[in-house]
Amino acid sequence: MRPDLISPPKLAPGDRVAVLSPSFAAPAEFPAVHERGVQRLREELGLEPVEFPTTRRHSSPRERAVDLMAAYADPSIRAVFATIGGDDQITVLRHLDPAPFLADPKPFFGYSDNTNLLNWLWHHGVAGYHGMSTMVYFSRAAGVGPEISASLRAALFDGGDLVITPVDTFSEEELDWADPIALTGSAPSYPSPGRVWHRADRVVSAPTWGGNLEILHWTLATNRWVRPVEDYAGCVLLLETSEDLPSATEVFQTLRDFGERGLLEQFPAVLMGTAKATSLGDVRSLEQRAAYREQQREAVLKAFAAYHPEAMITFGVDFGHTDPQWVLPYGGRITVDGPARTITAHY
Repeated sequence: MRPDLISPPKLAPGDRVAVLSPSFAAPAEFPAVHERGVQRLREELGLEPVEFPTTRRHSSPRERAVDLMAAYADPSIRAVFATIGGDDQITVLRHLDPAPFLADPKPFFGYSDNTNLLNWLWHHGVAGYHGMSTMVYFSRAAGVGPEISASLRAALFDGGDLVITPVDTFSEEELDWADPIALTGSAPSYPSPGRVWHRADRVVSAPTWGGNLEILHWTLATNRWVRPVEDYAGCVLLLETSEDLPSATEVFQTLRDFGERGLLEQFPAVLMGTAKATSLGDVRSLEQRAAYREQQREAVLKAFAAYHPEAMITFGVDFGHTDPQWVLPYGGRITVDGPARTITAHY
C-alpha cells in the first residue's frame, strides 16, 4: 500500500473554502440551485464559500485548471468543493502543476467526473474525499441529510471513526433544475435494496482508491495518471456507476479490462455503491431498476470470479449517485469487517 499519502488538515468554523466548477459549470445555467448550496455551506457548516472566475462560467480546461491551482495556492482557502460533475474533467488534468497541491494540501470533495481529480491527487500523494456536490446534496428542498452531514463534518472538522450504516429508504430520481419545483419539491423515496455481502470472511482495514467506474475506465485508457499495479495492492476499492446507466455488459467489460491490467487482484475488499438505475433521460420502472441492479451485481461477480475470486465484495453501500450519500475517505482508511457486516470510515 502507498505509505506516502498526505491527509490534509482539518478545518475550523469560519474558514474560507473554494467552490469550483472543474467539470460542468452548472451554476451558469442554474444559479438559484447553486446559490442555495452556497448558502447552506454558510448556514449548516459555518464556512465562508469563495467563488472563482470559472465557477459560474463555461470555461476552457486550462482556465479551470488555473482556478484549481489558484485555490490551492491561496493560504486562506482551506478546502475545495466541486459544484457538480460533468464529462470532460480529464482534459483539465494535463494543465495542472502539482506544486501548489503538494505545498498546501487541502481536502477536495467531489464524485462522478471528479473521480478524475481525486485520482490525480492520489497519484501525487494527496488524499481526498469521495462525495458531496454543493449543487446536489446541499441544494435540496428537504435540507442536508444526516448521512452526508455526519460524514462531511467528520471529514472537515471532527475526524474520528464513523460507522457507515445502511439506510432504510433511498432516492435515485432527479428533479429538473429548469423547473422551479426543484427548489421546493423532493424526489420520491423507496425502500433501500440493502447490502449484499460476498465472501465476508475477513477484516480489511486499508486506504481506499477508486470512484466512478466509467471515469476510471477513461483514466486507464489515457494511461497518464496511473501508477504501477503494486501501488494499489491492499487498498479497499470503491466503485459506483452514474446516471449514464452502463449496461451489465459494459460493467463486466470494464472490469475485465482492469483485470487484464492486473489491477483487480490488488484489492482484498471492494465496496460497490448502490447502483442508480433510472435517470431523467431514461426513466425506468421499479421492476426494471431492481433487475438492472441484479444484473450489475452479477457482472461484477463474474469479473472478480475470473480475476480475483477471493475478493470480499459489499454491494449496496450508499455512496455515489443515489441519495442518501456517505462522504468517504479517498486515500484515507476504511475498515470492512466481513464477519461483523460493518463498514467503518476513519476520518
